[in-house]
Amino acid sequence: MKLSNFINGAFVAPINGQYLDNFQPSTGLKYGEIPDSDEADVVLAVEAAKKAQPAWSNTPAEEKFKIMNRIAELIDAKREELAKAESIDQGKPFWLAKNEMNRAAQNFRFFATATMQFASESHAMEDKAINYTLRQPIGVVGCISPWNLPLYLFSWKIAPAIAAGNAVVAKPSEFTPVTAFMLCEICNEAGLPPGVLNVVHGLGGKAGQAIVESEFTKAISFTGGTATGKHLARTAAPMFKKLSLELGGKNPNIIFADADLEKAIKTTVNSSFMNQGEICLCGSRVFVQRSVYNEVRDKLVAEVNKLTIGNPLDENRIGAIVSKPHFEKVLSYIALAKEEGGVILTGGKSVQPEGFENGWYIAPTIIENLPFDCRCNTEEIFGPVISITPFDTEEEVLMMANATEYGLAATIWTTNLNTAHQMANKLQMGIVWVNCWLLRDLRTPFGGTKSSGVGREGGWEAMKFFTEPKNVCIAL
Repeated sequence: MKLSNFINGAFVAPINGQYLDNFQPSTGLKYGEIPDSDEADVVLAVEAAKKAQPAWSNTPAEEKFKIMNRIAELIDAKREELAKAESIDQGKPFWLAKNEMNRAAQNFRFFATATMQFASESHAMEDKAINYTLRQPIGVVGCISPWNLPLYLFSWKIAPAIAAGNAVVAKPSEFTPVTAFMLCEICNEAGLPPGVLNVVHGLGGKAGQAIVESEFTKAISFTGGTATGKHLARTAAPMFKKLSLELGGKNPNIIFADADLEKAIKTTVNSSFMNQGEICLCGSRVFVQRSVYNEVRDKLVAEVNKLTIGNPLDENRIGAIVSKPHFEKVLSYIALAKEEGGVILTGGKSVQPEGFENGWYIAPTIIENLPFDCRCNTEEIFGPVISITPFDTEEEVLMMANATEYGLAATIWTTNLNTAHQMANKLQMGIVWVNCWLLRDLRTPFGGTKSSGVGREGGWEAMKFFTEPKNVCIAL
């Protein structure tokens, strides 16, 4: 499979004629090629976006709705095809990929309705004047998405950007480009005007950097690692671009003794190891109140040992790690955990499923006895590896939960409403779930604090990010 860039509604080869190998995580083998695009390709994409944006911004809201809703309908219709491609390309289980295709369609459907309902405000100054606020599209925006939830997060950025009247130059991860390519086909079929969405494949340091450096991309929405986010900000800030950065996480999962332990344990298995732990919202640090620690630990290990690992296209709970470099990174952290005094309760090694011996698989790993402030408990591993630690008091677990540079999300398990409110207030996180995990309402603000990012996505937050407010004062 040789992919193409998507510029001005057409599929085109990279100008330099260069391609990158694309590997299948489940087998470790090359199965395709993607454009190794550079600045020249980005320039073409930006020019196409500049030409398309004025007409798109003036397209009636109902017409934008119809096109975007049609994209959602086509994603639904092609769900199985898209999910299979995602599973092969990313390594995630097929059943999970199907769920993610539902969310990709929801993203377009949600913001399709938003384009018809997005409103602004006015402010009367008694008998002197009236002020009203215009929220106008920024123009051309850059959207750069990660490899863990490819179409899910690609659509999460593109949908509000075009709903707000912008034209987009986007880059999916070079590790998981296929469903972005398929989305371009869907956009053509749905009648999205040429140039409103342009997709340039390639490396972050070349294609991604060119998108950020372009003087014509007035806003950048990025999801990825914190180190990359810092580099991107250093480039974009002197150019006074609007920035939305959704970065790393090292999320605490806090289980109090009064919690519904059966539900907490079942959900913790998912929140720890769904998508091989390659979700920024996964709870990688599990804190359990000491009086129930042994019970929760032992039952959690028993449940994790039931998880099946293997071919993502089969009914396995755990698939393959996305790439060989990331596979090696995760294993290096497991080795580091042992050096830091950790005790491996289960997992802690790579596995070679029959017929897929060359794939990148790691057994779900639970580690105890790690200091709360060691590297394995403060650095993002982003794989099927969690630590489990006892605590005695709210004050103690708050100290440990907040003891990282990250502040994306937390989960609290308790039946005490006062405890839930107090903990949620004091946790330094952008998102707090109580007695649930990954329960999302697309109207709510999404994002983190500290090194987990800048800005918020979702709902009106996204629509406001992709527009510029202008106040108009009319004297009476």
